[in-house]
Amino acid sequence: MKSLHALDAAQKQRNQALLDAARHLKDESITSQVLPLHIDIAAVEQLGPEQVHALEGLQIEAARIAIRSLASLAKINELDHLGGGLELIPSLLMSLAVSDYERVEYTIEHAHTSIGYFSCLAALGFVDAQLVVEGFRRGLDIPGHVSWLPGGTQLNGGRLGVMVPVAVGQALGKRAFYGEGSWVLTHCGDAGWISGQALNGFNGAAFHGAPITFVMHRNGIQLSGTTRNIMDRDPRRVIEALGIHILEIPTLLDTAALYQIYRQAFALAQEGKPSLIYPVGWRSKGSDKITLKTFGQRYGILPELEEFAAKHQVGMDQEVWVPGSLMSFRDVIPMIECVFLVNQLPGGEGHHDGHMKGRKEEEVLAGPLLQQSPAQQQALAALRRQSPRIVVTQPRPSPGAPNLVLPGEALEAVKLPAAGTKASPRAGSEAGYEAVVRAFPERVFVVSCDLDVSTRLAKAGALLPKGHRFEMSIEEQAAALMADGLAMSTRQPQLNVVSTFAAFFEGIAREGFELWRYQRNLNGINEGLNVTFHLSHVGSCTGRDHFSGWSLDWINIGLTYLPYLRRFYAPADARAAFLAVRDLAGHYGGHVLAIPRDNLPVLDRQDGSGPLWEAHAAWEETTQYRAHAGARRAILALGAPAFLAGEAAAQLEGEGSPVDVYIANSLPLPQGALEKWIARYDQGLVTIEDGLIGTPDSGLRGFAGLVASAAQGRVPLAHLGIADPRVAPSEGHFETWAYFGLTAQALATAVKGL
Repeated sequence: MKSLHALDAAQKQRNQALLDAARHLKDESITSQVLPLHIDIAAVEQLGPEQVHALEGLQIEAARIAIRSLASLAKINELDHLGGGLELIPSLLMSLAVSDYERVEYTIEHAHTSIGYFSCLAALGFVDAQLVVEGFRRGLDIPGHVSWLPGGTQLNGGRLGVMVPVAVGQALGKRAFYGEGSWVLTHCGDAGWISGQALNGFNGAAFHGAPITFVMHRNGIQLSGTTRNIMDRDPRRVIEALGIHILEIPTLLDTAALYQIYRQAFALAQEGKPSLIYPVGWRSKGSDKITLKTFGQRYGILPELEEFAAKHQVGMDQEVWVPGSLMSFRDVIPMIECVFLVNQLPGGEGHHDGHMKGRKEEEVLAGPLLQQSPAQQQALAALRRQSPRIVVTQPRPSPGAPNLVLPGEALEAVKLPAAGTKASPRAGSEAGYEAVVRAFPERVFVVSCDLDVSTRLAKAGALLPKGHRFEMSIEEQAAALMADGLAMSTRQPQLNVVSTFAAFFEGIAREGFELWRYQRNLNGINEGLNVTFHLSHVGSCTGRDHFSGWSLDWINIGLTYLPYLRRFYAPADARAAFLAVRDLAGHYGGHVLAIPRDNLPVLDRQDGSGPLWEAHAAWEETTQYRAHAGARRAILALGAPAFLAGEAAAQLEGEGSPVDVYIANSLPLPQGALEKWIARYDQGLVTIEDGLIGTPDSGLRGFAGLVASAAQGRVPLAHLGIADPRVAPSEGHFETWAYFGLTAQALATAVKGL
């Protein structure tokens, strides 16, 4: 553990040095003065010529920044997704123009297009263009995927498809907080839509009427080839079948027409009708032929196209499909190569991984589509003479900041099981959620997976106003991601809960945790989201359903994500579960609440004077459950098996072998707690937990591994937990515990054997 402490301390120093060197990631608000190009989508019926010229002039500025940046990368033999980045720019600038960073926001599902995103922010003035040119993929400010910056999206991109359900959650939260006019725009590619989480997200958007619009950049090219050769399926029919309105447009590159379809999409969103803007491109129809010549004339690149076609012996009368979203847009030769590729013509090349290696920057920038017209220059000059648009970016609250703190009068009405009785910890969490909802009905959101009756969220859910509870059936992965999005709908205090069985979170819903890894706040720290993952039926306390191998790894998963969590709760009884809900609701941050299913004794004080925990008590990370004079050994219990430790301590005291008992109620433990136990109990420690602690092949894991890492052989240790979960009885939890060796007698034997 000493070496871990040293590693951690050194890493903290490096983290701080990195943040200190960053330009935009500071622990304070940022005020941006940018071009005053803000369009009220609800009021402006159509764009005027000056607005069109200004947007198209900015497109060119952003494209030039992106190309310069990739030229800079080429000097160190690096590349990036320049093709998709250039393609993103025109419609992303439209989304930036209509965003107000409160009621209307945007995000990007295909986050590898980030150079287009950063270049748009630079063109508007949110970030320094030279920083994008020289710093892209070479520093914390301008990383390789979409990540927050002033003027940017809070929803940092990762895996393809993930942002679809996350943005749905954000849109639903905005509607609840801001009402009419709420809208989220989500730019996506023609690959990620087929992922399971994206399809589930489309379904959730339609089912719950989210005010959201997806803008699909249908260019026909994916990473390793054309979309036709990888996934030859029309997204429209599939997505429309899930309830999304399809808005077709010839191209995303016609600025005035794009705004008009944005208006249609916004109107649908206000009616609770999510939509997909889909560029169909141009194909021959009857006598109306779309040829290479048509393509060249439309974009003003006929000389370059004729030369390229002649080189590859393709006639200019060749009929083609011209995609409505052109990869490498404005970078003429790669753009032509992409069109040739999707039409299976000689000379076709994909530019998913576009770059500037072996190309001369000045020659590319001299291309015909990268020159501003006089009208565009004049429109931008006129904008710059106006007062700048002021955009203030505030950080999200820090983990542990006050959130929904239950008032004293709310606690007076709470009824909890009495000491000595048996109750499921679910009864305590149920009372906790109900109290929070009664006190803050407009600030609680629950995403359900058809299990609220069993997880005991149903009572609180029934009290929520419309638009605060979202049933997602068995789409656990999308449900988790939607909860993440709800947390990004506002910086105001709120409680966002996603509830299901621990067995499902260990498998298909881990994407919800993974999203926490790449969400960046204003201070640059990935500190987790303001989300509670309510995991019911943890450990082997799963009734008689024979889930023996399904929900036993919950502790290790909690430890895996601990750097991104404020707190990971493992309540030992119903009263502790109530206090856990009180604590997580009262503080901002990422939380995991792990609740056993079956009845457990409500723990009492050692003198029998009452329950170990009262409803008004503050949360304790650790609690001393039993204390005996002269004890030089201790039992450390995590969660549900704590009462077994009490029984073992009583037996040992009767045998003249005093032992103390501590309950670890949550992780991380208080700083120094393990060291104090190790120093005090020189004759040894025994741990017990209802989870996997490893095998000789894997080494020690779980809570046992945490304690052993701290002890480093300084005191004798013994560990009770589950080693080999492959076979187990289909019985109640006491029988299952006994099968796995988790009994009071086994604890007593372990203590005596130290």
